[in-house]
Amino acid sequence: MAQRILQLAAEESPERLREALEGMAEGEVLGERLGDVVTRQALRGRETAALLKGIFKGSPCSQPSGVLRRLQVYKHCVPLVESGDLHVGKVSEIIGLLMLEAHQLPGHALAELANLFVEVIKGGSLSNGKSLELFSTVLTALSNSKESLAYGKGELNGEEFKKQLINTLCSSKWDPQSVIHLANMFRDIPLSGEELQFVVEKVLRMFSKLDLQEIPPVVYQLLLLSAKGSKKTVLEGIISFFNQLDKRQKEEQRLPQSADLEVATVPLDQLRHVEGTVILHIVSAISLDQDIGEELIKHLKTEQQKDPGRALCPFSVALLLSVAVKHRLQEQIFDFLKTSITRSCKDLQFLQASKFLQDLCPQQHDVTAVILEVVKNSAFGWDHVTQGLVDLGFSLMESYEPKKSFGGKAAETSFGLSKMPAQQACKLGASILLETFKVHEPIRSDILEQVLNRVLTKAASPVSHFIDLLSNIVVSAPLVLQNSSSRVTETFDNLSFLPIDTVQGLLRAVQPLLKVSMSVRDSLILVLQKAIFSRQLDARKAAVAGFLLLLRNFKILGSLSSSQCSQAIGATQVQADVHACYNSAANEAFCLEILGSLRRCLSQQADVRLMLYEGFYDVLRRNSQLASSIMETLLSQVKQYYLPQPDLLPPLKLEGCIMAQGDQIFLQEPLAHLLCCIQHCLAWYKSTVHLCKGAEDEEEDVGFEQNFEEMLESVTRRMIKSELEDFELDKSADFSPSSGVGVKNNIYAIQVMGICEVLIEYNFNIGNFSKNKFEDVLGLFTCYNKLSEILKEKAGKNKSTLGNKIARSFLSMGFVSTLLTALFRDNAQSHEESLAVLHSSTEFLRYAVSVALQKVQQLEETGQTDGPDGQNPEKMFQNLCKITRVLLWRYTSIPTAVEESGKKKGKSISLLCLEGLLRIFNTVQQLYAARISQFLQALDITDGDAEEADINVTEKAAFQIRQFQRSLVNQLSSSEDDFNSKETQLLITILSTLSKLLDPGSQQFLQFLTWTVKICKENALEDLSCCKGLLTLLFSLHVLYKSPVSLLRELAQDIHACLGDIDQDVEIESRSHFAIVNLKTAAPTVCLLVLGQADKVLEEVDWLIKRLTVLGSDAPEDSTQASNQTQALEKGVILQLGTLLTVFHELVQTALPAGSCVDSLLRSLSKTYAILTSLIKHYIQACRSTSNAVPGRLEKLVKLSGSHLTPQCYSFITYVQNIHSESLSFAEEKKKKKKEGETAAISTVMAKVLRETKPIPNLIFAIEQYEKFLIHLSKKSKVNLMQYMKLSTSRDFRINASMLDSVLLEQNTAENDAENEADDNQVRTHLPAVTGGFPLSCFQDRDRS
Repeated sequence: MAQRILQLAAEESPERLREALEGMAEGEVLGERLGDVVTRQALRGRETAALLKGIFKGSPCSQPSGVLRRLQVYKHCVPLVESGDLHVGKVSEIIGLLMLEAHQLPGHALAELANLFVEVIKGGSLSNGKSLELFSTVLTALSNSKESLAYGKGELNGEEFKKQLINTLCSSKWDPQSVIHLANMFRDIPLSGEELQFVVEKVLRMFSKLDLQEIPPVVYQLLLLSAKGSKKTVLEGIISFFNQLDKRQKEEQRLPQSADLEVATVPLDQLRHVEGTVILHIVSAISLDQDIGEELIKHLKTEQQKDPGRALCPFSVALLLSVAVKHRLQEQIFDFLKTSITRSCKDLQFLQASKFLQDLCPQQHDVTAVILEVVKNSAFGWDHVTQGLVDLGFSLMESYEPKKSFGGKAAETSFGLSKMPAQQACKLGASILLETFKVHEPIRSDILEQVLNRVLTKAASPVSHFIDLLSNIVVSAPLVLQNSSSRVTETFDNLSFLPIDTVQGLLRAVQPLLKVSMSVRDSLILVLQKAIFSRQLDARKAAVAGFLLLLRNFKILGSLSSSQCSQAIGATQVQADVHACYNSAANEAFCLEILGSLRRCLSQQADVRLMLYEGFYDVLRRNSQLASSIMETLLSQVKQYYLPQPDLLPPLKLEGCIMAQGDQIFLQEPLAHLLCCIQHCLAWYKSTVHLCKGAEDEEEDVGFEQNFEEMLESVTRRMIKSELEDFELDKSADFSPSSGVGVKNNIYAIQVMGICEVLIEYNFNIGNFSKNKFEDVLGLFTCYNKLSEILKEKAGKNKSTLGNKIARSFLSMGFVSTLLTALFRDNAQSHEESLAVLHSSTEFLRYAVSVALQKVQQLEETGQTDGPDGQNPEKMFQNLCKITRVLLWRYTSIPTAVEESGKKKGKSISLLCLEGLLRIFNTVQQLYAARISQFLQALDITDGDAEEADINVTEKAAFQIRQFQRSLVNQLSSSEDDFNSKETQLLITILSTLSKLLDPGSQQFLQFLTWTVKICKENALEDLSCCKGLLTLLFSLHVLYKSPVSLLRELAQDIHACLGDIDQDVEIESRSHFAIVNLKTAAPTVCLLVLGQADKVLEEVDWLIKRLTVLGSDAPEDSTQASNQTQALEKGVILQLGTLLTVFHELVQTALPAGSCVDSLLRSLSKTYAILTSLIKHYIQACRSTSNAVPGRLEKLVKLSGSHLTPQCYSFITYVQNIHSESLSFAEEKKKKKKEGETAAISTVMAKVLRETKPIPNLIFAIEQYEKFLIHLSKKSKVNLMQYMKLSTSRDFRINASMLDSVLLEQNTAENDAENEADDNQVRTHLPAVTGGFPLSCFQDRDRS
């Protein structure tokens, strides 16, 4: 039959062909069906297309029978194509032909065919989806059809029929296998916006039913489909789906023993690979269509305002970073991410500072954790994300880098805790780069290159954060630098142009490379040797720093292990002994060659020599085989200035230490530092090397050791004998910094004082509690003290800022802790007599505590101290603990009052101890936050054996707090003459510092808060600083327990009672909650503190209202939960504002003195009305979106504002103007007398009045805005809220009613019932005369809405 059809089709005889086909239809009983013919022909692989063409040719659409035959062919071919029995080429051929002919079918046939497809899809019988190409053509043809088609009981046109079909299709169940084919099909159909939305939402809903591996191709199809529209829906759906998957995965990891083993999600690596592929698809789509990128950023910005957790999830951040590689969008994306990061940090900080907010918003989204999770996820082959991560990391580090403080020095924060949002953002940038470096090998060289570039190019600004990053990078992968050694060598070429701090940091960071790469080491030595002879001082210092680092790290075999006292970097750098590849002889020759280079530096500038002297001790400690060479070098250097004759005074040639250039005098040799270096090296040598050496070695080295001992002994003896005149220094000498002689004398004085301190430490250490040695120590101190007093006296006369500053001490931190322990805590009977010598001098005791204070201050500000082990955090921590124990004992054992009775001048020792304790508590919280438990343990001598895990920080801190509480109570209960304001302030500040260690939820915290409230209530302190300190402490504690609004109300009532009412006729009920509020402290001290705290509460309320607005605009799935949260927030906001209104109700009625209190109160009131307006706007928005009525508590709040605040505000404005009018009248009277020299004073008064009245128009405008939106809300809610508001007579100006009446009365009597028009004009003429003193520019009447 097929051959016959083909033959007839070839003969071009349509009539015969049609007859044959009709005859075939009649012969169906015989089994010769049309469909079977097509199937056989197709399966045999013969001319199927020609057969179909023949059938279509003999079945014209003008005849019903022809349409029917065509329909039979279509209905038969669809299952045939989907059966999978045909070759792919044959299928394409059949479908192509059917698609061509589909447009000729009439509308009803197309509708029948479309319904067939819908049933096939519903039945899930699509196998390869090839027939769907035909379905798209059918739907397209259908939409173009103008026929009326039967649908149900009615009729629809083609377009409407197509819409109904798509609706039916999207509402029915789809086989997961056919989702890709269907998504692909819809691309070829013209869809309206609504239809497209149906389709997209249906495909997104199918994601959860698909196998994970099938999602990327579906996403690809969706992105292609989004070219028609619905981009936001597509992106939102994809992000939301993967966010949910990630959350589920996290839950499973947290609870691995899941009972629901069947419902367990896919393996983690599979999920990450799928996410990576999807991200790549989206990035490719954005490359082709920039609108998708714009839509993505726009969508995430909107979502971030509503719910940051939903907007910035690991998937969306990874997507953004991948897209950021496209430079067109990079700036927008990074700005968005940086804003989100800082906002997240600020919000977390805001929440941590307020218990009220923590209770209302317990969960807060942390963007920083999300970004670090992206870095971790990127290990699963997300190479497209890495470049974005690196760029973001550097962008964060550069945008929020440490700032230079005043004076040009960088405000270093690397050793402290990063508490500010900007510091946290910078720290996050470094963490991103470090973690990316660890995870992604290919990008390591790029990160290293960029870090080194920034270290070199940003020399003018702080680079400590980049150096810290470099150091961490090297520690994480030390050998990676070996591959980039050429880049490091290039960096070395620029060392001489970098600041010395940068050079030292850089060399410490790359130090492990020097041990494994000879080429790098050799190139560094070459650079350093050139730098030693440079004209630039910084270059020479860089050379010394480099050489000292090399000496410290290239041990000669046989050197003693010094791990117990290794330098700060020793703990962080790689400890592997890789230098073993060089033999001992090579190392020794290498080190001796460097020492030879360094000896040349001993003839250079003082700064260069100083670095050497400070560095030699560390070299000795780390490389003990160099001891002889270093000691010999120091001996030959000091002999140039030492006078060996035993009776010659002074024992040292000071004139050789200075150099004159023209009129200027410079220090050439820092002699005190040289002796300090000798003293420390000798002490270390005797205690370490000497004990480990045999008798033969000892004989070799005994020469320099004996020389040093004899020399120091001789210098000590002769320094004690020397008078100041021997150094050409006495009270009559010139110490002026402007003259050459004065500069010379200052240099001499500082050197002599330094030498005395070095000798004090030396003699104390070798004295072994000998009475004679301690007498020598006291003799040296006498010399030091005389000079110190002269310098202070001279500096005081010159009114120099250096007058009160003690010169930087040469004593080491370790010695200071030993000395203090001996002076105050040594109870040994055998030491009693010798220590009595030192105890006899109160000045010496005060000096010892002052130096401890200075050392702790240096540690707090720079993270290290001068002298041996100054950069070793472990040693510094141990010394801090020892010093704290002594100072604590000294302060608590000897009351200040006892000590002060015999005090002559200067601070008492107890007060110095207290200052020291305050600085130590601050320093430990800054530098050793992780070791606070050990620190508190060390202070508690009774509990020395407790294990670290058992230490309860809150209990230990509370114990220390109780000691200082007792001292404060003693101070407050002492008589007026014995009251020490400075000590009280220090005690309050110490209590504030220690209170940070208490857990806010603990019983101890509550007890401390209760005690603080009691102190403030019972003590009528009149000292302003102490009052400020106590109230600040009270507020800081109270906000961590609950909201302080009730406390503020009581304080405001006390201020009102103390200062009186603005209406002098009103008698105020005499009530006092807090005795600390009295006539002396009420204004401005307490008033400003109360207003400051009220402003913080207003900020919290404002933050909550913004959150409310977001919750209102967003409609999450669980609306009940959202509604409960909204109600809780609204209740919290209204209660806070209600209590605050009562606070301001008291303050606006108080007769505050003109100045800062009035100004602050007016500004706070404006802020209050602005926040009330925001709340009313929120309710207006709520009324639009829902039919909720205005809650009763809001009505009460509005009523309270109308009765207790607004009228009083206007009275207060009048009061403020009156007190300013009095000031102006007084100034005018003075002006009339025309006294000379008072014009400027009058101008000042007028300027002050103008400045202080400036906030009044802003306040009136804020009140009017509030009332305007109240009217809006009244209309929306049908509740008359304006019934509580009294309409005001004040606008941006005030109409003086009484004056206006008198003006009208005059006109009436003068004109005897004149015309009304004339009267009106007169009123207008007189109006400016009664405007109450405001500038004319303010008279802009704003109409009420």
